[in-house]
Amino acid sequence: MKNNNYSGFYKLSIEKRLDEVSEFTGLNKKELEKLCNDKHLSIDMANNMVENVIGLYTLPIGLALNFIINEKEYLIPMVTEEPSVIAAASNGAKITRSSGGFYTSNTGSYMIGQIQVMGLKNVEYAKLKLYEHKKEIIDKCNQIDPVLNKLGGGAKDIEIRKIKSSISGDILVVHLIVNTLDAMGANAINTMAEYIAPTIEKITGGEVYLRILSNLAIKRIFRSSTRIKKEELGSEEIVDKIISAYAFAEADPFRAATHNKGIMNGISAAVLATGNDTRAIESAAHSYASLTGRYKPLTIWEKDKNGDLLGSIEIPLPLGLVGGATKVHPTAGLNIKILGVKSANELSEVIASLGLAQNLAAIRALATEGIQRGHMSLHAKNIAVQAGAKGDMIDKVVKVMIENNKINLEYAKDLLRKI
Repeated sequence: MKNNNYSGFYKLSIEKRLDEVSEFTGLNKKELEKLCNDKHLSIDMANNMVENVIGLYTLPIGLALNFIINEKEYLIPMVTEEPSVIAAASNGAKITRSSGGFYTSNTGSYMIGQIQVMGLKNVEYAKLKLYEHKKEIIDKCNQIDPVLNKLGGGAKDIEIRKIKSSISGDILVVHLIVNTLDAMGANAINTMAEYIAPTIEKITGGEVYLRILSNLAIKRIFRSSTRIKKEELGSEEIVDKIISAYAFAEADPFRAATHNKGIMNGISAAVLATGNDTRAIESAAHSYASLTGRYKPLTIWEKDKNGDLLGSIEIPLPLGLVGGATKVHPTAGLNIKILGVKSANELSEVIASLGLAQNLAAIRALATEGIQRGHMSLHAKNIAVQAGAKGDMIDKVVKVMIENNKINLEYAKDLLRKI
């Protein structure tokens, strides 16, 4: 089995890091060097991706290391501007290795399309009529995307909801339940919803207003779990402190917001790296965290009878490997190759595990040394560069700033003058 348990990876030159990635993934050096080429996404290509293009905006790609997920080793590309995120994810994954890493499950690739029906005199009667015509509705939806249906996906079911006493009156909502397979599914579902709208109006006698995908993807849930030996954390006392920190987030939405933000540090960075829709994922995650009526953490931390730490995450992840920027953006395609995932579900399981590792690293730091120590040492590099430090001078300035606990731009400039 390939091993990604690297030691001192951050100390290697970029060229040496690419050599290691080439050996792990089987991608050739020429392919991987494209990651370092700022012109890999041309301005003409960008002009075909979004409107009113005037240039390109580049962010760093880093690798989260040490991940074992369902007994398979992964390198996880992450795109982020925030220092310490990638190192934290790698450290979180590292301490799970002795127990086998992460294990996952999922509910499949089902997404929901919503059709809003208004102007009904008898909502309950309309609801029954729609269920009577369920097969007709599903068959018509699948006519619009025969390829998806042929591959085993497509519309599979309908659900009818009645929303009472909105400011616009009672609303009947038809949910199309669609298996989108390896696509995120927004385009397929929106097309189905618009196509079936006249049929819905005919059956109910009402008027269809909105017809669109829901980003609250409760039928596309991914779970990952891990067990961390207390010895890997230092002691059972640290296990208890981590659980206490989780209990704070579980009880207080102000803390839960920051708890979940830490999870999304990792998830959003990997979603962006693969060309998927970060806004859709963030919307899904935070709305799912609020589903009970109170904002809750997306992870759970417990202790077993041996005093070891048990962690789990449950999160909707509507990700795709086909369509959108995943196929259009050349660097996203390379990052998918580095991951080596074969399906959208596998990609989502990997990213759920990344979120759990990210949370483990953050909550461990908070419960022990505090979050600033590792974060500020990396932040100091940015300050040194802003001050004008180059080459070996960067590390010299950083060292003095950290030793004196003075990490700011004016002090960095002063140190540069003195050195």
